[in-house]
Amino acid sequence: MKIHKTGRTKRFALGSTVALTVAGMNAPAVLGFASQQYHQYVINRPDYKAEYGHWQTLTLPAEFRVNAVHATLLRTGKVLIVAGSGNDEKRFDAGSFRSLLWDPAANTYKLIPTPADMFCGGHASLPDGRVLVAGGTQRYEKLAGVVKRAAGVMRVRNESPERARTFPKGTVFVGPNGREYASTVPVTVPAAVKTGAGKQTVVTAGEQHVFVEAVGEGADYVTDAPAQYRIKGLAGADARNLYGQGTKLTLDKQEYQGIRSAFEFNPDTELYEQVTDMAYARWYPTLTGLGDGRVVTVSGLDDTGEILNGNDNEIYDPKNKTWSKGPDRYFPTYPSIFLTASGKLFYSGSNGGYGPADKGRDPGVWDLSNDGFQPVPGLRDPALTETSSSVLLPPAQAQKVMVLGGGGVGESPLSTARTDIVDLSAAKPAFTPGPDLPAGGTRYLNSVILPDDTVFTTGGSSGYRGRGASDLLKAQVYHPDTNSFSTAAEPAVGRNYHSEALLLPDGRVAVLGSNPLFADKAETTPGGFEQRIEIYTPPYLFHGDRPQVAAAPGAAKLGTTVRIGTARPDAVATAKLIRPSSVTHVTDVEQRSVALDISGRTADGVSLTLPANPNLLPPGWYMLFLTDAAGTPSVARWIQVTG
Repeated sequence: MKIHKTGRTKRFALGSTVALTVAGMNAPAVLGFASQQYHQYVINRPDYKAEYGHWQTLTLPAEFRVNAVHATLLRTGKVLIVAGSGNDEKRFDAGSFRSLLWDPAANTYKLIPTPADMFCGGHASLPDGRVLVAGGTQRYEKLAGVVKRAAGVMRVRNESPERARTFPKGTVFVGPNGREYASTVPVTVPAAVKTGAGKQTVVTAGEQHVFVEAVGEGADYVTDAPAQYRIKGLAGADARNLYGQGTKLTLDKQEYQGIRSAFEFNPDTELYEQVTDMAYARWYPTLTGLGDGRVVTVSGLDDTGEILNGNDNEIYDPKNKTWSKGPDRYFPTYPSIFLTASGKLFYSGSNGGYGPADKGRDPGVWDLSNDGFQPVPGLRDPALTETSSSVLLPPAQAQKVMVLGGGGVGESPLSTARTDIVDLSAAKPAFTPGPDLPAGGTRYLNSVILPDDTVFTTGGSSGYRGRGASDLLKAQVYHPDTNSFSTAAEPAVGRNYHSEALLLPDGRVAVLGSNPLFADKAETTPGGFEQRIEIYTPPYLFHGDRPQVAAAPGAAKLGTTVRIGTARPDAVATAKLIRPSSVTHVTDVEQRSVALDISGRTADGVSLTLPANPNLLPPGWYMLFLTDAAGTPSVARWIQVTG
């Protein structure tokens, strides 16, 4: 497939031998020693780096190697890498949960005490720079052939209005036939609600569900008949008022289950601090920050393995660290949901899977004020949005979102090279075609906004979780101004499921993780989790001197003008605030680049005016980049944007 080059990318002559070497970069196994040596010579030449950029691979010390499933850039410049149990059931069973704090500038590492299994939870940065982490894993999936004990959902009821009741993990429910089933987690059942008086009194039982598992193995414990279960150990009025109601208890496949726990990571103490639990357990949720600093939280698998049905969305208020009910709307898991300048949310159609193929997959604009949903038509290959990438194109003022690649539902082998773009500022937004991805059909592509108003995209695979050795050792840069891709240097490490990429304050890009199903094309060897980190240095850092930020305020209010000290103010062509990434499963709804007006220049600085709209520039910490006419950025200076 033809790769589109832009006018801003200067070509240079490498000669036919070099060109052949570059073309073979993705097949090092077939290159001889001499070719490998020459290949290394080529990619390390200054003119090559100035055109395509350069990759560096970091192998961490053994004690700091974690399975990077989640990554968030903190206002300190450090990266919080969350593994939890890291898709390793042995670690889960052992209660061994891990987080790593990596300082890219100093290349130092620190393990962080991790109080719960945050594996496959959701996260978002808060206005004060803390990171909200919500949900995670309560139980790993069990395939049908592995399940030995019948299990399912037990609805525990409380007909007493006097008080709520809490039952510990292991509480036994006894069926009419004497078969016993034990709860896998604690459960608190609210008190009944009493209304009316006298003969008009109505008591509505309190109810909460819990997952239960047979105390013995085998098909004798299987039932698909509704029944009432007594709670072992209760007598008298308690036995009458408190009981379980079950329907199907089977040996069928059991899905992953989520947790209700939520934490804030404090970048000053470098510790997690527990906050109020969510009302609903979540595994694979999306957290999107709003213009008022709150965070809307949607979707996920609950604590029984069922996908939440949409009337259970929640909103977190960081001021009092509590949750409230959000507006109703169903989404598949890890939906890409962006805050728009209007205050409405845009669902691009990208998602992480889980959920029926014919429900909640259509893109649209969601109005939280009235729960209205305006479908956005025109997305091509609409059945191939799982594991696709979505990005709010720079600058954010343009209000354009791009969807890149993706695959079929579940373990489908299908993937697409489609990119489509929607202009959300239009009266009737609709997707229009973008350029095809140069590598062809791609799932798990990571997309990162760069300070020069381009988007760096890297990695992915054409097959589900890299099956059939389908990792794509390719990278490219999308140019919104010309609607085209240009070639970037190729990574050395394949990345697919459970991979992340994010912009660093020095203008480089860090790429982490990957969790292939198999290690070989024949699919005879299980895949291992990729624990190396790669750092991509874009071409703009090989173009000579870069702008310098000599002085900047630590905070700025929306709609105000700030003075930035710089030695060469006339060389400053653009300025932008880039929100740090908080990314998992190729889902990053946090990153955005907001252009600032250069409203004045002096001999030693520039004046920059911030937008006044908190929905365009949500409160929080941002990286301030100054760029010159060639797109070369300064090292970022952190600024807290306040209302």
